Amino acid sequence: MNYTCSPDDDCSVMLGSIGVRDVDDLFADIPDALRLREKLDLPSALSEIEIMRLIEDLAAKNRPGRCFAGAGAYVHYMPAVVDALASRSEFYTAYTPYQAEVSQGTLTAIFEFQTFVCKLTGMDVANASMYDGATALAEAVLMSAHVSGKKSVLAGDALHPHYRAVLETYCRANGLELRILPSAEGVMDTSALAGALDTATAAVVTQNPNFFGCLEDVAVISGAAHAAKAHSIMVVTEPHSLGLLAAPGKLGVDILCGEAQSFGNPVGYGGPALGILAAKGEFMRRMPGRLVGKTVDADGKEAYALTLQTREQHIRREKATSNICTNQGLCALRAVIYLSALGNAIRPLAELNHRLAARCKTLLASKGFLPIFDRPYFNEFAVRIKKAPVVMKRLEEEGFVPGVHLGDYYGEYADCILVCCTEMTSPAEIDAFAEAVARCSR
Repeated sequence: MNYTCSPDDDCSVMLGSIGVRDVDDLFADIPDALRLREKLDLPSALSEIEIMRLIEDLAAKNRPGRCFAGAGAYVHYMPAVVDALASRSEFYTAYTPYQAEVSQGTLTAIFEFQTFVCKLTGMDVANASMYDGATALAEAVLMSAHVSGKKSVLAGDALHPHYRAVLETYCRANGLELRILPSAEGVMDTSALAGALDTATAAVVTQNPNFFGCLEDVAVISGAAHAAKAHSIMVVTEPHSLGLLAAPGKLGVDILCGEAQSFGNPVGYGGPALGILAAKGEFMRRMPGRLVGKTVDADGKEAYALTLQTREQHIRREKATSNICTNQGLCALRAVIYLSALGNAIRPLAELNHRLAARCKTLLASKGFLPIFDRPYFNEFAVRIKKAPVVMKRLEEEGFVPGVHLGDYYGEYADCILVCCTEMTSPAEIDAFAEAVARCSR
């Protein structure tokens, strides 16, 4: 650190008061080899005008591409009303709603978010306290283990690799065994599932649509889990699929978790994310985070309150489910505004996403770039392209975000790309993309 106070500095007096010689003593726990000894190479301070010009120059280096990437983060149209309402100061400055009497607006928005999630998923109860899809999955698995008292979890290898990595960390830290099941033709191998299920299995985790874009037979997987007295946990990373596919609650799913970013939240450099967690009614008192409920006040008027809070700060430690508490209120509010504006149009929007993906898949196939799985899908599919990394680089130079390289996660798919289409990829852009793939592959 190499910061030294002079004897007359206020900081010297403060350091003396807490019994240390200098600022370096405050960082004594950090190994010496990891500590920075030289000064940071930072430019001198700039005026506000200079800062604005610098930011504009940096922003000009961005090359917004025509995006065909998904894999857990999706580009959808953002109605103007989302930014207009979510930017109101009473929303974006609101803190966690401990005091119901001064938090009715925030609590109402959270309650509506929970309601939307339940309606879309067919589940009985939902919370609004998950950071992102991956940690929502981890919390779902921990909840299943706590309820069942079992220590083994099964998950398919078509589960998003990032989610799987987070789940592995949580399971290892909580003494749970995580077993990864192989895929067959792009979906969970149900024969392998049947052979792996036993009396120690707490839950079976499946993603639908899965990381390859394929649709899993969730009802069959749930039935197999229940036959072994295990829970069925379903992960969703593209919630627009819920506008078209059968509700998970109707497919035997016990716990639904995942990501709701594509509902009203933009895709940034890693965020913001919006985790969702919903479950059957019997799990309600074991759910992490907070549940907002609707009631009436002393005058009989509609009111909202934090009905359940299950972390150690609020209840006895042995009854606590998780220390998670952040309600992701602003991101949830954006989802509520988005879904309110969209209304019943979520189904035709989901159908449009699928039609555009089908157009892209057909065009690529006509040019010799065949899908690697012949399975039903929603708006993503995996396609084989020889020397995929080289082709992707060329496509980027032509102004495309060409998809996600599957070889980064699965060695056997080194020449494969995961391609996604939404309403933001027009038919003309899809046609141009297919032509560009053919051209860049020569």
